[in-house]
Amino acid sequence: MKILITDSLSEEGIAKLCDEGFEVTEGKNRGEDELVRIIPEYDALIVRSETKVTETIINAASNLKIIGRAGTGLDNIDVDAATRKGIIVMNTPESNTISAAEHTVSMLLSLSRNIPQAHLSLKKGIWDRKKFMGTEIYGKTLGVIGLGRIGSQVARRAQCLGMKVMAYDPFTSRQKAEEIGVILCSLDELLSAVDYLTIHTPLTEHTKCLISEREFSLMKNGVRVINCARGGVIDEGALLRAIKTGKVKGAALDVFENGKPFGSPLLELDSVIVTPHLGASTREAQVRVAEEITTQIIDALKKGEIRNAVNIPSFPLHLKKKIGGYLSLVEKMGTLAAQLVEGNLKDVEVIYKGDLAEYEVKPLTSALIKGLLSFVLKEGVNYINAPVLAKERGIKVSEVKTTEEKEYSSVVEVRVFSDDTKLEVEGTLLEKKIPYVVRINNHYLEFIPQGHLLICRNVDKPGAVGKISSTLGEFGINIAGLHMGRAAPGEENVSVYSLDSSPTLKVIQALQDIEEVLGAKLVHL
Repeated sequence: MKILITDSLSEEGIAKLCDEGFEVTEGKNRGEDELVRIIPEYDALIVRSETKVTETIINAASNLKIIGRAGTGLDNIDVDAATRKGIIVMNTPESNTISAAEHTVSMLLSLSRNIPQAHLSLKKGIWDRKKFMGTEIYGKTLGVIGLGRIGSQVARRAQCLGMKVMAYDPFTSRQKAEEIGVILCSLDELLSAVDYLTIHTPLTEHTKCLISEREFSLMKNGVRVINCARGGVIDEGALLRAIKTGKVKGAALDVFENGKPFGSPLLELDSVIVTPHLGASTREAQVRVAEEITTQIIDALKKGEIRNAVNIPSFPLHLKKKIGGYLSLVEKMGTLAAQLVEGNLKDVEVIYKGDLAEYEVKPLTSALIKGLLSFVLKEGVNYINAPVLAKERGIKVSEVKTTEEKEYSSVVEVRVFSDDTKLEVEGTLLEKKIPYVVRINNHYLEFIPQGHLLICRNVDKPGAVGKISSTLGEFGINIAGLHMGRAAPGEENVSVYSLDSSPTLKVIQALQDIEEVLGAKLVHL
């Protein structure tokens, strides 16, 4: 079998493939036209972040079985196109954890002691100790946004240096945070209390510009900010203004909004230190990522063992024919629940009712947890590791089966418990196996979980739905579908609007200002 490697990969990984008898072709900087021409020859493709694996390339890959991403990010791979083609996409989500955590701490210390600035000054022949007076980190408070693998490792290292650590992560239980020794709190509480802020969350539509004007306004004067996660999570324009006003004492950045930051005014500030995305750039991490991805590909091609697949669940063929149609439904239900639940998650209970209770449903539970966690983790979670990630974050997952189901032949019910609330969502397959959500808490309704959904809670009285619809119309938001459910006449009503476009925060605020509206939430599926 033939394997194509189009980005740099350590010799240890390549040697492992050759030792297993694979024919390996290397070659960087191949354009789309060349890849389209040669890709039909290969059984597997290994890339890093440089090669763009487009739909055009994937459609030309008549023999390709696996695309391996040596690393975590998948922005350069069209995963949907690969899934449609039946090509497995796998990554190595754990390979750079230690390196990224160590780089974050290095940036924190360099920022506190002005090490890069003092180094450059002394190289120029200037001896100026007063100019580079530093700050001790001992006894200071570090805020960690995102308490996953890297965030947890940073927290532990900061504690060893005598720092108090606070964290914001709605997908980590308080019990897990206590085990690590950090104080779990809301984002606003964290921002107002910390001396240092470090970010460890992927870039999604929900985390883009997570730290912007409002967030900087909540911080202490003189706070220091570190970002070694993803560019775009911090609004760089807002950061620039916060530094110039003195709100932010300094910033250490390894990633940037536009990839390479050349021309950014942030580079002109002495209080900003930067590195060219070095988080995973250690010899150990590069060897580890190469060995992990090559081992995964060898096991997949020779043994049929799939690990860290982001698009293919582990489903026996006979079982897939029976209940595979529920896979998309439960994953969407998980993503829906993640966007509706309030507070830090503690427990998830999945109840399989009716005919489903007769089957082995663990693949469905894994898919549901993947949907739940992917809302925040995005790149790091897949069908295989989802249960492990939930356990690491202190989220207890349980399954229940019952053959009793009156309305439908089969139903999946998800109960999500947090510190603040309990959320229940039910779903089933209707009309030629189309997935539907049929209940949210005690409100019965039927809607397809896809696209832009606006979910409103309102007083059940004449004109309420009309005001919501009119407000959407005023902002040019077209309603593609409307579904309503209520527990009893005159009580709270839940209405789900399928929209052709995504409303802005201004639109959501206008909806929440309507007297009859008790709450309005935008959900993306």
